[in-house]
Amino acid sequence: MADAAHHLRRRSSAALPRGWCCSFSATPQSPDHHRPLSAASAAGGEGVRGGGARGKLPPKSPSVSLPSFQSSPSSRLAGFIDPRRILSPGRVSPIDPDGSPAVAAGANSEEDATPRPSVPFVAVREEREEEEGRGLDLKLCLRGRDGRSVAMELDSAVLCESSAFFAAMAPPPEATVGGGSKRIEVDGVENVEAFKETVELMFEADPMRWFVRAGVSRAIGVLEVSSSIMFDRGIKSCLEYIEAVPWNENEEEKLKNLFARCTFDEAVSKDVLARLKPQCQSISDDVTVHLIQSVTSSTNTGARKEMQSLVNGLLSRSSVYQKDLSGLNKGSLYQICCSCLNSLVEHFTEDLCSDKIVRDSKPMIERVSKQTENLNWLFDILVNNDMAEEFVELWAKQEDLISMHGQASAMFRYELSRISANVFIVLGKGKVQCPSDLRSQLFYGWFQPMLMDFGWLQRCSKGLDMRMLEENLGQALLTLPLQQQQSLFEEWFQCFASRGTECPNLSRAFQVWWRRSFVRSSLESRR
Repeated sequence: MADAAHHLRRRSSAALPRGWCCSFSATPQSPDHHRPLSAASAAGGEGVRGGGARGKLPPKSPSVSLPSFQSSPSSRLAGFIDPRRILSPGRVSPIDPDGSPAVAAGANSEEDATPRPSVPFVAVREEREEEEGRGLDLKLCLRGRDGRSVAMELDSAVLCESSAFFAAMAPPPEATVGGGSKRIEVDGVENVEAFKETVELMFEADPMRWFVRAGVSRAIGVLEVSSSIMFDRGIKSCLEYIEAVPWNENEEEKLKNLFARCTFDEAVSKDVLARLKPQCQSISDDVTVHLIQSVTSSTNTGARKEMQSLVNGLLSRSSVYQKDLSGLNKGSLYQICCSCLNSLVEHFTEDLCSDKIVRDSKPMIERVSKQTENLNWLFDILVNNDMAEEFVELWAKQEDLISMHGQASAMFRYELSRISANVFIVLGKGKVQCPSDLRSQLFYGWFQPMLMDFGWLQRCSKGLDMRMLEENLGQALLTLPLQQQQSLFEEWFQCFASRGTECPNLSRAFQVWWRRSFVRSSLESRR
């Protein structure tokens, strides 16, 4: 049986060169398990390891000194390998910190009556020419922190040529295990699967084909292990593959964390870093302003609404893309607002002009509607970023639009009251705090147009909540001085008496004003 196994391992074939094989098993017996063994169990261990007849364990070979873990390349394995678990070349089991003898990993205690399942064995060989005298002469055992273990039989020459770490840590030729192969055992591995795949990559003729099958997430794990064991060819292959394929957000975060912990040669990592970090730090608020300007100048209604939703998501306070909104350029946003307001003035002036020169092929209703939608969208952005007070002032001082409102066609002039409606709602909710004189100027300019256009807004609400408008219009009106409230409520009362539901219902706010102005004052005068 031993001869047959040896023949199978060493068989020569044109298609079978340097190969490796691995086995998966439960955690081997070690001193960490504190299992006492009888003399019979020690004898049984030799029978399993040797693959032949039972006999006594061979005498310990003399300990051969290895490079110090702390002063050797193995120090790159921080977080992957416990330095105390690197085997001495003369041993077949981990070196216990207290110096007590360890048990062979394959030994089974005769006192344990529970039958152990057979260990599955997987052999993988490379389709390359095998040089004479080269073979699987080293056994690499990996043991993870989760208890999983992997044993791999490898060509030590390929392993040492690929990794500077293993070149320094591999046992010298005279150190053998049981008269056969050399052995290295690595304990405390964080990611056994990634470590195993990294070793497999050393024997791959076409690493890119392997990465295509593995994917980005596994490639990142291999990159981390390759960096730790100084597998330069693996690092280069990983970075070339990762740079050329898309990443999802989780993979991007993994890469950022890895580059924060590990240092890679700039020549091979610069392309990946260019995707992770911009080479020239562009100002995000300038980019945002350009996006907003592109949206407001869009001529496609459907595309404009889609882009508005996209930008709203990017600027949202709960967005994962934008955490600090304090850098949004306020001045640039108000420049766009002024541009939209100027366009509105031009459209109304054109409509009232006697010569009726058509400067745009699109209908006036569509052109006015586009600018009011832009202004309402910009106003929402300003409100969400606590910058809307100047917009209220800007809208309150639109004397040209206020004067042209009564002369323009009712089919599109109501769009101006749509802007006023959003301003009144924000003031009624207390989201924007403006001085009393500014609020008074706003109401004296835009309250009457609101009464005239309310019926049109009801019929063409376009998402405007009319109940909310009525409630907050009354609340905003109640923030004015009582004398000014009286004149505005009297105007509303006359309008509501003649037009009914075509006028906003401010009854609740009117009752509050009446109680504050007359009921309370009369009670106070009696005291």
